[in-house]
Amino acid sequence: MPVRSLHSPVLRWPDAQTVRRALDVWLEQALSAHPQVLRIGYFGSYARGDWGVGSDLDLVVIVPASDRPFTERPRDWDVTTLPVPTDVLVYTQKEWEELAQTSPRFFKTLAHETVWVFEHEGGVAHGLP
Repeated sequence: MPVRSLHSPVLRWPDAQTVRRALDVWLEQALSAHPQVLRIGYFGSYARGDWGVGSDLDLVVIVPASDRPFTERPRDWDVTTLPVPTDVLVYTQKEWEELAQTSPRFFKTLAHETVWVFEHEGGVAHGLP
């Protein structure tokens, strides 16, 4: 969240490096709570590099399966430790694959723009740069 300077009434918004460092810490906690995760990435203004005051962090999470509705899944993800407001989209692997067919323009933009920070492939977890 924005931080008020002790000597100024100006609010300072966290820069991209601060957000990314916080995301790395959050990622460890999230993977501990959700070991089934296949991929996690961020998209939007922080991924494009055009973030500014008021920008939120947009996360996309891919899980193998879920019996919960799409709109309820983000509730399982505690993002309160991140320094900016955060939106989480949680797709099942099947939904992610179907998104390419049902919403090709949106999927192409999302897939191209997303900076993946975690992948679990072939039974091996990989932290990404």
